[in-house]
Amino acid sequence: MMRFQCSQLVIDRIDPLVQPGIAPSTHMHQIVGGNAFNVTMKPIDYDPSKAATCTTCDYSQDFSNYWTANLYFRAKNGTYKRVPQMVNLGLSGREGVTVYYIPPYDGKTKVTAFPKGFRMLAGDAGLRSGTGMQKGICHRCSPNKQQNPFGGAPCTGSDTAALPKGKCGGGIRATVTFPTCWDGKNVDSPNHKEHVAYPSSGSFESGGPCPSTHPVKLPQLMYEVMWDTTPFANDWPADGTQPFVYSMGDGTGYGQHGDYLFGWEDGALQKALDARCNLNNCAALKTQTAQQAMNCQKKQAVQEPFEGWLGQLPGDPTVVF
Repeated sequence: MMRFQCSQLVIDRIDPLVQPGIAPSTHMHQIVGGNAFNVTMKPIDYDPSKAATCTTCDYSQDFSNYWTANLYFRAKNGTYKRVPQMVNLGLSGREGVTVYYIPPYDGKTKVTAFPKGFRMLAGDAGLRSGTGMQKGICHRCSPNKQQNPFGGAPCTGSDTAALPKGKCGGGIRATVTFPTCWDGKNVDSPNHKEHVAYPSSGSFESGGPCPSTHPVKLPQLMYEVMWDTTPFANDWPADGTQPFVYSMGDGTGYGQHGDYLFGWEDGALQKALDARCNLNNCAALKTQTAQQAMNCQKKQAVQEPFEGWLGQLPGDPTVVF
């Protein structure tokens, strides 16, 4: 599987997938990937691989954009502070997202790279209960920053769809896993979900078949975000409740979601998938150093504070715990 770091490009309140052309959007995201990211990125017409001049990802041919909600700590006095992120084990960079592209584990099944203009959404920012949640979205409470014991595959064992209750001594890992079957026609759909689907039976990893409506097998795209909760260890509530809230006002964790906008250079991702590239070192692709990736940055389109102690979340959404 391909596993690589995409450092933080910008924290901003725009969303070209769900709220194109609107600035500010309803809630704040952290964005990683190519610096062509902006408020309007029309499918096909706007090609990030042509418009971008740099990327925050380890693979320098990946100008895609990957974005997720931010996590904030809410203090007893009702103020908020952004939770910083850790770079995942074995990787280097600055905060951001660990990105995975995973083929079926049988080592033989061919998957089709996402086409130009493709985008999709996993999760629902408006959910405040587990009802209606997509598969593969979960949180893991780590006992230490070394993630030891590791705890197995994502969304297994003690992982929870909700934000973990009780103190997480080493941080919280959020995982977002996307559907792996495509209708073979549409690069997007009105809700950014209908053009993709999960296997009709079994799992993607075990080679589960795609439904007849979505016959094309895609690689499994997965995000991991490592929230560093250690700065708040002494302020964790003693009653066992959790003090964190996502930037859309979600203190439950059920609204965790991920957005994806494809932007690899022509043919690069398919070449890597065919070569069964592993982790962040692939002879079929060009790589860059962590410092080169971190040098790629972008100014906020919506100028507003997001660091330090804030009296309200950006956009002031209603907070639900």
